Amino acid sequence: MLVRAIRTRVFKEGEDLAVFVAGNIKTPKEGSVVVVTSKIVALSEKRVMTLANAAEKARVIRAESDFAIKTKFAWLTIKDGIVMANAGVDESNAKGRLILLPKDSFKAVAELRKKLAKLWKLKKLGVLITDSRLLPLRAGVVGVALGYAGFKGIKDYRGTKDIFGRKLKMTRVDVADSLATAAVLEMGEGREQQPLAVIEDAPVEFTEKINKKELVIDIHEDLYGPLFRNTKK
Repeated sequence: MLVRAIRTRVFKEGEDLAVFVAGNIKTPKEGSVVVVTSKIVALSEKRVMTLANAAEKARVIRAESDFAIKTKFAWLTIKDGIVMANAGVDESNAKGRLILLPKDSFKAVAELRKKLAKLWKLKKLGVLITDSRLLPLRAGVVGVALGYAGFKGIKDYRGTKDIFGRKLKMTRVDVADSLATAAVLEMGEGREQQPLAVIEDAPVEFTEKINKKELVIDIHEDLYGPLFRNTKK
């Protein structure tokens, strides 16, 4: 698998996302996955705010969250079935403003893929919107998939056998987040100015139909469920 980050100029608020992507990526080969950071998707949707104080920021974070708890360093939130800090509301590389997450990442990525596939005349094309997140008890951020189109986000091993013939009962691989982490590592989190990436020869199953709930686990069935006992529906 080859991951190649793309350096670009600074994306402008309200700019056409598909035109920007196509202008910075030459036609990728069949079976590629194009990666787009959520920040420029949000900027294309004008999901940008200027706030006067911390209290206003807290109100925005709570409004953007399905669940929120104030911690020492940030708000610990659940948004769209993903645990993240501050509901994704970000001040980095925002020139003094706040950038929210895209309104509907799966809808945005589906529309973007449709435009790019038509422009590039590709049948097998994946598109992935990424953000970064912290994992419990681990230092540093990793990538997370906010939305994807053109490929299955999970690989299910349940019912198959391991190398010693033991039937697997629980094992599934989170393909979408794995690709997001690989891409975010290459794209960077600071001054790299690489909001796009192309992944070639990824071990994915391409498909036109996406189940955007396939990565979501009910909190009562989640391995980490006991850590969220105070979560309310």
